[in-house]
Amino acid sequence: MTRAGHTALEAELKNLKSVERPSVIKAIAEARELGDLKENAEYHSAREKQGFIEGRIQEIEAVLSLAEVIDPTTLSGTVKFGATVTMVDEDTDEEKTWQIVGQHEANIEKGLLNMKSPIARALIGKEEGDSVEVRTPGGEKSYEILTIAFV
Repeated sequence: MTRAGHTALEAELKNLKSVERPSVIKAIAEARELGDLKENAEYHSAREKQGFIEGRIQEIEAVLSLAEVIDPTTLSGTVKFGATVTMVDEDTDEEKTWQIVGQHEANIEKGLLNMKSPIARALIGKEEGDSVEVRTPGGEKSYEILTIAFV
């Protein structure tokens, strides 16, 4: 995982432990004061949220404990984890830029591509100027790699 992805997960974990968890505990206590728990929607909702928060905390702690942080700026050469790749669709001439990252930090809207995705797998090991064929749900796509950067 990249340093930015690691930092984001640490921030989410801190927020869950210091803000969300105490908030839901308070909500459960307030709902208990309302009486009969069997028909108390606020109580059941707060307990459900608490379960989600505790599960997410465990998930993030497990990911962080096993994470290997890689600094992309120390890398160079062909496309690999951490690379920022600018490519052009050979059919539409549309340019796209993606950074290849780990699955826990992937976010298509932010240009962060999961290294296990079909596009990333097709790009791994390629060089600038190479043409890449990618099988997508919408059919075959052809891209040409314009630039590879490690930032």
